[in-house]
Amino acid sequence: SSGINAEYGEGKTVKRWAKFLHKGEQVYTDPRQISQEITSDTGRVCGLNKGISNKPIHLKLHSPDIPSLTLVDLPGLTKIPVGEQPSDISQQIESMVRSFISKPNSII
Repeated sequence: SSGINAEYGEGKTVKRWAKFLHKGEQVYTDPRQISQEITSDTGRVCGLNKGISNKPIHLKLHSPDIPSLTLVDLPGLTKIPVGEQPSDISQQIESMVRSFISKPNSII
């Protein structure tokens, strides 16, 4: 496991970690495990056949190298449904995207 720790002069190690709200106090330090959990939770919430959901995955990252921000990964805009997507997928995604980007503190 590569972990996500860093050396900062004089042998001082600063820990980087991540937590998912839906996993309680479980701490992740391996980026591969973080990616796997995102994939797993996406499948649980959206299904495995291109579904979407407006339910966010809450991930808290701790690192001395990153600012305190809320990042939102939205589905890409599409016109043609695939997999189990409904026929109005384009309108659903556009509505979801607009609900996030219309907030005054959003940076696009």
